[in-house]
Amino acid sequence: MITNNIIKRFFTSILLLVILYFALINNGILILTLFSIIYILLIEFNYIFKKMFNKNKLFNFLFLFTALTYLIFFSLLIFIFLQDNNQSSKQKIIFILSICISTDLGGYLFGKLFKGKKLTSLSPNKTYSGMIGSFFLSLIVASIFFKNLELEVNIFLLTLIISFVSQIGDLFISLFKRKAKIKDTGKILPGHGGLLDRLDGILFAIPVGLFLVSL
Repeated sequence: MITNNIIKRFFTSILLLVILYFALINNGILILTLFSIIYILLIEFNYIFKKMFNKNKLFNFLFLFTALTYLIFFSLLIFIFLQDNNQSSKQKIIFILSICISTDLGGYLFGKLFKGKKLTSLSPNKTYSGMIGSFFLSLIVASIFFKNLELEVNIFLLTLIISFVSQIGDLFISLFKRKAKIKDTGKILPGHGGLLDRLDGILFAIPVGLFLVSL
């Protein structure tokens, strides 16, 4: 079962990386990708909030409007950052995303292999071993693939911060899912559930990461 999930996650990640590659080299694809992300995530957020608030349409609207505002901010931030049209900006985006992916994969692998004490009641699948694995794998990836990346901030510290924020984002969305009493936000990504299940940490880590790499 674990192997099957890992295979699904691997191929889904490859697909997302292919989309990322074309988005980074073509502004039209980038805009289409960002609009698609906003659209799909809004559907998934709406699904969560309807479950959370049942028939309270006012709260559902307010939370959905807040989510829309943040998603627009998130997308504009990425688009503006990449308008420098230089290799450094693209490398920094790839660096941040790689740390987020490594954090997610490291947490999943270490959590499944070593199990251990639960990290929080917000997400029963999160363990201390998974948290350690998230930091460990992200540091390995940073040290191997991004050791020559030109940054003013220490790459070791930067990796730890981005990984930490990514894990906080994961837990934050897990809180919403727990309140809504759902396991996944959707079924669009095999092995991952909904798009929000995949981008939860990235939604929080990208703004923080872009601020830090811009110092």
